[in-house]
Amino acid sequence: MAFKLVISDPKSGKSFQKEFEQTGILVGKKIGETLSGEAFGLSGYELQITGGSDKIGVPMRKDVEGAASRRLLLTKGVGYRAKFKIKKDGKVWYDAEPAGARKKKRVRGNTIGPEMIQVNLIVVKAGHTSLDKIFPPKEKKEEKPAELAKA
Repeated sequence: MAFKLVISDPKSGKSFQKEFEQTGILVGKKIGETLSGEAFGLSGYELQITGGSDKIGVPMRKDVEGAASRRLLLTKGVGYRAKFKIKKDGKVWYDAEPAGARKKKRVRGNTIGPEMIQVNLIVVKAGHTSLDKIFPPKEKKEEKPAELAKA
């Protein structure tokens, strides 16, 4: 199965996406490890793993060992959104969390496994060629005006 790499450049503030077929290079690596960009076609670059998610969107968490999925009782951090639904007058409202609130959420460990789909990377050391040239912007499709589309 292919990985979807999200490569973020902290200097420019941009991120780039790339499909990567060779899963053997990434499987077994942990969050925080640095990799050579040569394996991904980025000569001269050094990349650091910052996280990822599996096929159902469960995020990786740095403080959980292994590659397995676990349910943890969380108060804050990765995999936890601090909002609760409150029903008032037949409508659903979102409210900030009450003090001391905890929720049981599913997270993945800090090791990349074969069931991971997305891997997030940041540039630690830049190469000679900028990422803008390596990943050219996609051309936008021209939209037809609504009048022509109906005809």
